[in-house]
Amino acid sequence: MALKVGDKIPFFTSVDSNGNPFASADYSDQPLVIYFYPKDDTPGCTIQACTFRDQYEDFKALDAEVIGISSDSLQSHQKFASRYKLPFILLSDFDKKIRTQFGVPNDFLGLIPGRATYVIDKNGIVQLIFDSTSAKIHIQKALEILKRM
Repeated sequence: MALKVGDKIPFFTSVDSNGNPFASADYSDQPLVIYFYPKDDTPGCTIQACTFRDQYEDFKALDAEVIGISSDSLQSHQKFASRYKLPFILLSDFDKKIRTQFGVPNDFLGLIPGRATYVIDKNGIVQLIFDSTSAKIHIQKALEILKRM
């Protein structure tokens, strides 16, 4: 079942691009911007990641943490983060368990993992769900809602 605005996010764990264990509960006292993307080093995903990077300080000024999630491997995330100097957390969801917990749909006839952004308040409640193939708009929408929280 897909998350809806007003739902509490599910607890999830993973490994970040530095090889460290990640638990969503460790971020339960701050706003989060969790974005799911199809694949490291593809044109749209690179634009999206670099736009989050370029505006990362705007998110931090609002006490929010940015978390990117795809099914790519830890090694792929390490290369991607290093190549583009990404300052935020990248998580591997190799078994698509987190994507399933959030209910992120696939794009393009169900063949490509979908692109969706979730803005979560400091209580773990979803305030915005935005899915669009236009990568840059996700950042604008997330900042808009964070400023209103």
